[in-house]
Amino acid sequence: MSIADIRLTHFDREVYEPAEDSYMLADALKDEWENVEKGNPSICLEIGCGTGYVICSAALLIQGNGVCFATDVNPQAAAATRMTLAAHGVHAEVVVGDLLAGMEKRLAGKVDVLLFNPPYVPTPDEEVWSGKGEGGITASWAGGDRGRVVIDRVLPLVNDLLSPSGILLMVLVHDNDPPDVANQLRLHGLDSKLVLTRDADEEKLHIMKVW
Repeated sequence: MSIADIRLTHFDREVYEPAEDSYMLADALKDEWENVEKGNPSICLEIGCGTGYVICSAALLIQGNGVCFATDVNPQAAAATRMTLAAHGVHAEVVVGDLLAGMEKRLAGKVDVLLFNPPYVPTPDEEVWSGKGEGGITASWAGGDRGRVVIDRVLPLVNDLLSPSGILLMVLVHDNDPPDVANQLRLHGLDSKLVLTRDADEEKLHIMKVW
């Protein structure tokens, strides 16, 4: 099983470049793929695709047996993702828009793999909304209070999106309070666990699996 090649990933100065969190998310996806395949996955979705490194990895793993979707509020990120996909010879439907970009009803109950590397850095809340409005690189990292503003907007959407055997793989850091994220998910009828943890620079990164 292969994942995206960083050398074929398109870079843009207004788009978040793949870093340890991106690599962790792709690695976790690869690690989970054997279990995912048992459910005959047909739809993968990434919220906030950036350069496209992670959704491209999903497209390579699903190998034409399903459809991949990706969203990003940043038009430059959507363009970079399309170039990354083309360089790898795979396809995904890339949509510019906030979070699910209006695809909630279209994908309800159908997403077998949901991927989310959120803007998790704690910042003043106004940076979240200014970055979102500008559609630039700030939107990729500014997370507001506890780095949770965007995360907390996504959590209530997950249960309605996932297929019966679907999973979410999501990046978190210590400041996001993963135990509280798990509690919030439980309130929405979902179980979760941390499946991967690594130290990166001065922060501890986690991948949370949700089902």
